[in-house]
Amino acid sequence: MMSLRLRLSLTLGAAFALIWALAAAWMLSDLRNQMMFSLDQRLVASARMVAGLLEQLPPLPTKGDGTHFSAEQLSIPGGMACQVSSLRGEILARSHGTPEQVLEAEKMGFHDQMIDGAPWRSFTLARGDLRITTADRQIEREALNMSVLLAASVPVGVALLGCLCLLWLGIGQGLAPLNRMRDALMRRNADSLEPLQIHPLPSELRPLLETQNQLFQRIGKTIERERRLTGDAAHELRSPLTAIKTHLQVARMTEGAARDQSLARAEEGADRLHRTLEQLLLLARVEGSLSFDDGVHCNAEQVARLAIQDSASNESRRIKLHLAPGLSDAPVQMPAVLSIAALRNLLDNALRHTPDDTDVELSLEMIGQRVRFQVRDHGPGIAADDIQHLTQRFWRNGQSTGCGLGLAIVQAIVQRCGCSLHFDSRPDGLRVELTMPVQAC
Repeated sequence: MMSLRLRLSLTLGAAFALIWALAAAWMLSDLRNQMMFSLDQRLVASARMVAGLLEQLPPLPTKGDGTHFSAEQLSIPGGMACQVSSLRGEILARSHGTPEQVLEAEKMGFHDQMIDGAPWRSFTLARGDLRITTADRQIEREALNMSVLLAASVPVGVALLGCLCLLWLGIGQGLAPLNRMRDALMRRNADSLEPLQIHPLPSELRPLLETQNQLFQRIGKTIERERRLTGDAAHELRSPLTAIKTHLQVARMTEGAARDQSLARAEEGADRLHRTLEQLLLLARVEGSLSFDDGVHCNAEQVARLAIQDSASNESRRIKLHLAPGLSDAPVQMPAVLSIAALRNLLDNALRHTPDDTDVELSLEMIGQRVRFQVRDHGPGIAADDIQHLTQRFWRNGQSTGCGLGLAIVQAIVQRCGCSLHFDSRPDGLRVELTMPVQAC
């Protein structure tokens, strides 16, 4: 994969070279036009100079084979030709550099013509009865022009190469802080989660460093939470396993009613162990990235009735359901599995803390586009200082007989699905409000 330095260098270098190429083409085109204009002006100046010299010389014969003058006599620059003709087209004089073919002098001003199979550029000046024509070869003009353009292009090309080299070095210097971050990360131990400290650091890279350090903090919290979960789970699983083993040993050594009682208690321990494992698996799935969307959608009333049905089978008759008028039939905007599991855990918790001869009340009502489930028990309530610990894993007060994961699972579902959870402890019992979003009709 192409490195960031090479990609930036190619992108910026291509843009830089394109701009320089356009500027150089503009400059060289203007330089060529100026060069051609200067060469044309040289033809004009030479024709005027020859006209001035002819005024100082004796009059030229009006007929004859054409008097030949040297280029030095007519002050003609090297490589140029000069011809003096009459109005009738008779050649009166010409320089020795003039080609064998006669220069066309009928048109005044500048004129491109072919002489002896070669292109020429000529200028004709009328002075009295004479026509003075100066000309030079186009190939010589182009050669001179190319030499000038080449002389101007070489510095531009050298400057462009120098700028590209400086660009490569500058990008490398600009990416040096990234290299320092990479080296610092490579030198760290695999289990090191301390914040990364790099100084100095450009302002553009500070958000990256801060985000990296925040990631380290989140990873550290996650690892610590998982370590606590592992330790707490090991402790919670060890207790029922020890109890099961103890009761089985007692059952092996006894007979009759004592044996049956030990086996019954061992079975109770196995049931507790099974419930704890199920709660642990559900908590791991909710806090993980697994999907619960199975295509099943339930409205609020269906969620309530299914949660009552899934609660302790011998205790579900103690749950009294109250449906407020105007309850929406729209499905709850979250997986049905999670909504039912959250409400079921609240009901199980309420049943566990309510006397056997007292009912648990479940009320449903609409609040805008959300449905509120209120679970009320008639237990002793909970101290205000202990409310903040209700959703912690494996936390239990002295009166609880559960595994301490039910409300932690509810809190994980609330955080995952955009719900809200509120506890209100009163002398006549604990009220728990769970609010879920409802799909718009």
